[in-house]
Amino acid sequence: MSDDWWRGSVTYQIYPRSFQDSDGDGTGDLRGITRRLPLIADLGVDAVWLSPIFRSPMVDMGYDVSDHRDIDPRFGTLADFDALLAEAHRLGLRVILDQVINHVSVEHPLFRESRRSRDNPRADWFVWADPRPDGTPPNNWQSVFGGPAWEWDARRFQYYLHNFMVAQPDLNFWNPEVQDWALDTLRFWLDRGVDGFRFDTVNFYFHDRMLRDDAADPRVKVRPAFKTYDMQYHLFSKNQPENLAFLSRIRSLMDGYGATVSVGEVGESHHPIEMMGEYTSAKRLHMAYSFEMMEDRFSAAFFRRTLSDFFRLAPQGWPCWAFSNHDVPRHVTRWAAHGADPERLAKLCAMLLLSFEGSICLYQGEELGQTQTVLDLEEVIDPQGRAFWPEDKGRDGCRTPMVWEADLPGGGFTEGSPWLPIKPAQRDHAFDRPAAQRVRETYRAMLRLRREEAVLRTARMEFLDTAEPVLAFRRGDLVCAFNLSPEAVDAELPGGGDVHLAQDAVWAGGRLRLGPNGALIGRVR
Repeated sequence: MSDDWWRGSVTYQIYPRSFQDSDGDGTGDLRGITRRLPLIADLGVDAVWLSPIFRSPMVDMGYDVSDHRDIDPRFGTLADFDALLAEAHRLGLRVILDQVINHVSVEHPLFRESRRSRDNPRADWFVWADPRPDGTPPNNWQSVFGGPAWEWDARRFQYYLHNFMVAQPDLNFWNPEVQDWALDTLRFWLDRGVDGFRFDTVNFYFHDRMLRDDAADPRVKVRPAFKTYDMQYHLFSKNQPENLAFLSRIRSLMDGYGATVSVGEVGESHHPIEMMGEYTSAKRLHMAYSFEMMEDRFSAAFFRRTLSDFFRLAPQGWPCWAFSNHDVPRHVTRWAAHGADPERLAKLCAMLLLSFEGSICLYQGEELGQTQTVLDLEEVIDPQGRAFWPEDKGRDGCRTPMVWEADLPGGGFTEGSPWLPIKPAQRDHAFDRPAAQRVRETYRAMLRLRREEAVLRTARMEFLDTAEPVLAFRRGDLVCAFNLSPEAVDAELPGGGDVHLAQDAVWAGGRLRLGPNGALIGRVR
């Protein structure tokens, strides 16, 4: 492949704890993933992204890393990872690792040293600040997981910054040594042969050096947000301009390794599309994604506006679009009100997402039409769910294990007791169920079409003038049209042509008939 293989590529996200268990302990692992790689290759994607597999006390399911250069024993060993990497490459799959370098675990040796005193060699590797005269934190910054983003440490008589959990202290990227350490960490895995990184919370690296207060969120609310974090406009706690220079350093390093890729997760609610563009222009990250398409919004106007805005605001940038991931409710459940039935909605979403301009990320199980798992409070492990229940039931509902064989006690995922429960609703979408296979065949067909038709990877989107609930656009000489409702609709669509892939669609004589959640990919004659 060429160095720009990532343009228009499709990546399959694996949540390792929940993909395949090989040793019966109820937790997925690297050997289990390796066993299932042929099925991912058969789907037709270009790469796999592994959520964190590094050593961790697992307070936040691996996003609290205690050793960035070793594999957590729950998942296996470095030798197991090397075997996975070799098998993926043999199958033609690239491997992307989830890199968490904004923060570490409180158990990380770097933080343990830093908190010992104010004058040790790592004293300035984390964000430390003195209290106000009354003992309160140095400013009003809030943690994503609730409460102040500062934790008092009696060893140093200072507060440390944690934009996320108390157990996840933020590194100080104003310190050049921290930047060099982060780049050396990337180099360790690049030398091992990985093909790229997904950078967690990529817009959080730098903070305001003056520690100025964040402003109140200017958006009008009917009632206060259930997270104090969402009551603020984060002008100073993240999104600092100095971040751009460090992203350029990352890109320079990765370009030295040839055909690699960097994907940034932009966690921002105010200007996510603009930031995606800024972070992927001028030789910074290769591409970025936000949570813009992972919310409740589902309309032709929304998709048209979001896609148009990116390429209008960032003509030199590159997006990566996703409908689901390990942090949000699964889209078949989230958008259920717009579906005639779950299977038709799942197929519509497959054709819709995989026709977008940009690169694409699929989350494990969505190719089977998997739905969100409904958990009781006593079943919840996620600290976010336990903190904000019932307003936010956490992220476990989208992280429950893959179900490969519906009738087995462990669903074919494990011979033991799964780390999160497998409910009947999820067994209905097991890999061996006919309905799941029908959804998977739609994904396979659409991925094959995306490979065979270069315009679906590289051509610009030209939106056609259709009314809600129909979204239609051209990619070169291909026409893509979608009914985003559970009711049949008619639309004017000039001409007629050869249909390459369709769900309940008829196109002839300048008229298009789309059944409930109907979809069409065709070529104009």
